Amino acid sequence: MLIFSLIAAAVLVGIDQLIKFWAVEVLQEKGSIPFLHIGDVEILDLTYLENSGAVFGSFAGMRWMLVVTTSIMLIACLWGIIKYHDRSKLLNVSLVLIFSGGIGNLIDRLFRGGLVIDYLEVKLFDFAIFNFADCCVVIGIALFIFYILFIDSKIEKKNKDKVEVSEENA
Repeated sequence: MLIFSLIAAAVLVGIDQLIKFWAVEVLQEKGSIPFLHIGDVEILDLTYLENSGAVFGSFAGMRWMLVVTTSIMLIACLWGIIKYHDRSKLLNVSLVLIFSGGIGNLIDRLFRGGLVIDYLEVKLFDFAIFNFADCCVVIGIALFIFYILFIDSKIEKKNKDKVEVSEENA
């Protein structure tokens, strides 16, 4: 499971970087192109944006603070992937998604002059422009919260019951 997790993370980072490469090479010169429209309703466009900040442009221009914060988060996720890879598939998937998205955006911050390439613009309502790595992080965090709220306590109880049974049998 650990090897699968690391391969999955590498594949997700690769997908993110390939899409960003395409965005720089093709989308940058066009600025924006329609992507998902139903009739007159604009849902999603592909819009090139170089973001020097984090969520919704927060911490703009604070490259090294974002690099350090992301690196700490990545170390914690990698530790969790290694230590808990066989605890729960949901926990593992959530950590792999967070780790992959973090790596994807960290690569941008380090090798694109502190700028993260964003390209997904929700047109249905006024929302931030984001990228595949951001999607991985957000979905990973949502799954992690779900795991903590609804699954972890059941696993802990099951493990505690096993320990009590083995102590009674000893």
